[in-house]
Amino acid sequence: MTTPEVTPPTTPDPGAMALTEAQRAAISALSHDEHVIAPPVWLARRAHVPNDAVERAHAAQDPDGFWRDKARLVDWMTPFETVSEIAPPNHRWFVGGKLNAAVNCIDRHVASERRLKAALIWVGEDGEEHSYTYNRLYREVNRFGNALRKLGVGKGDRVVIYMPLVPEGIVTMLACARIGAIHSVVFAGIGTQALRSRVEDCGAKVVVCSDYTFRRGKKIALKPTVDEAVRDLYTVEHVIVHRRGSRPGDAPYTFESEREHDFYDVQDGRSIHCEPEPMDAEDPLFILYTSGTTGRPKGVVHATGGYLVGTTYLSRAFFQITDRDIYWSTSDIGWIVGHSFIVYGPLSVGATIFCREGVPDYPTPAVTWELCERFGVDLMFTAPTAVRMWMSHGAEVPAGYDLRKLRLIACAGEPLNPEAHHWAQAHLVGQSNGMVVDNWWQTEIAGPVLGTLPTFEARPGKVGKPIPGADVAVVDASGAPVPDGQGGLLVVRRPLPYMLRTVWGDHARYEHYWRQIPGMYTAGDIAVRDADGWFAVLGRADDVMNVAGHRIGTADVEGSLLRHSAVAESAVIGLPDPVKGERIKAFVVVKAGVPEGPALIASLRDHVRQDLGPIATPSEIELRKTLPKTRSGKIVRRYLKAVELGQDPGDLSTLAD
Repeated sequence: MTTPEVTPPTTPDPGAMALTEAQRAAISALSHDEHVIAPPVWLARRAHVPNDAVERAHAAQDPDGFWRDKARLVDWMTPFETVSEIAPPNHRWFVGGKLNAAVNCIDRHVASERRLKAALIWVGEDGEEHSYTYNRLYREVNRFGNALRKLGVGKGDRVVIYMPLVPEGIVTMLACARIGAIHSVVFAGIGTQALRSRVEDCGAKVVVCSDYTFRRGKKIALKPTVDEAVRDLYTVEHVIVHRRGSRPGDAPYTFESEREHDFYDVQDGRSIHCEPEPMDAEDPLFILYTSGTTGRPKGVVHATGGYLVGTTYLSRAFFQITDRDIYWSTSDIGWIVGHSFIVYGPLSVGATIFCREGVPDYPTPAVTWELCERFGVDLMFTAPTAVRMWMSHGAEVPAGYDLRKLRLIACAGEPLNPEAHHWAQAHLVGQSNGMVVDNWWQTEIAGPVLGTLPTFEARPGKVGKPIPGADVAVVDASGAPVPDGQGGLLVVRRPLPYMLRTVWGDHARYEHYWRQIPGMYTAGDIAVRDADGWFAVLGRADDVMNVAGHRIGTADVEGSLLRHSAVAESAVIGLPDPVKGERIKAFVVVKAGVPEGPALIASLRDHVRQDLGPIATPSEIELRKTLPKTRSGKIVRRYLKAVELGQDPGDLSTLAD
């Protein structure tokens, strides 16, 4: 028996959080100026939280009363007795209550006037389309839930899901929730060793996979990765394969292993009712892994009750989703966004979720807006990198489509730079007089903690204010609050019901989040708060280059380049330098129609020099057509750095290309 890896607690190092010179310059440049975006009156009037100040005051004065009110948004099988029991780092919510996430996402709508309403509209990259009413989704989930039970899967068993964004993946997640199994979705495309490490870490009894996925017109096999990952893992009792295009009655499919089953053949077509498992509010709903392939995977565990209350509340309060809306998140079920705001949150409120397998600019740069027009999308959740990519194609692309229904676009994943924010406001929601809003959260915190609500102005460059219910602060390395206008560490001072409860099999690793600054959850980001209460998140506390003794954040240089009128996207890395220690190399994608050449390179260097100073000026700038990104839209800088250094970049299976 091996001893689990334990992350040792650390003592805060004041030098470790010292701000870079560029971060200090960025802070001094943040101000409340004429470039703020006022909320449209009509949008503010229909907001789920009409007065955020009142909500925030309620949460501050009576936290348990606040969350008791939000818990009324979900259906309980057994009422809870106590709202919270908090002794950081441990916290329990809705103690004594029992509920089932699948019942909240499906059954209560089937029992209402929403029974025949569309729950899911799905479009494949190859043009395949499917629509599921709540009534149909109920039957699909129940059939597969019964199939899992017949294979011996019960409450607490772990099921790894290795599937792209297909309806069967969502059905599998909800079927696990229905019978009390703990699902762990692994992004479809991650490498063999990474998949194997996750299956091993959680002790999965079953793996459910698709045989292939599509990516920019290419058919990418997934089944061989699963075969290799589970080949000698005797703990895996069954592998269930979703064959793309396979339906009941198709020709028999020959499997190589007796552990393998066809996704549809394993189901009984008439078994349309599956008794839901009553889950204690603190029972795990899912495990989601966040680490790479080196070291032991970090399995973030979210509990059923607090998670569902939080995502249901935030779907309404922040994303403004109602049961009359068609809502599209461009993320994937392999990420926390896909869990919280593709599946559980929107379905809990009875919305119609629109899903598309594929990248947002293939087969044409206009595909996103064509689909918004054709299906009448009301709300969208996307990444800042996607906005900058759309910028690079030019404003005439979205202008060619009717986007009058698209009233709100929310961005998260990394800081939304002001230029992209203003562009999206003008060209993506301009037809509807809607609003673009920013928000910040993490896999460990399953929903927005900071954000801009449509009842107060957006200040591009700043993410917004704490969401009602969240106690967020900017502190120094000892935990003392820093004055407004000064940068520090971003912390959550009071646990939230939708925060992680532990790291699977390694509670000491979970406690590390709270030990860096005792009694506070340390997010690992540098942030600043202005005198009016708006926060700006400036980047990771440890994502810093050291150039000639000067601390320079990669996000600082990237942000400066993005402020240049010609730039659509940028990525920055530090490379070894015999004189300066590190030198800066930038990779830039320019906007459509911008002529490339030495003059542009010189202009970009001059811009950074004037913006951040000579020390932050890139020694080299490479113009590219695209940047390497994950399917969730995050730029993979380690790949760029590995290529430059001639090193192995490691597992690249999460890349979009």
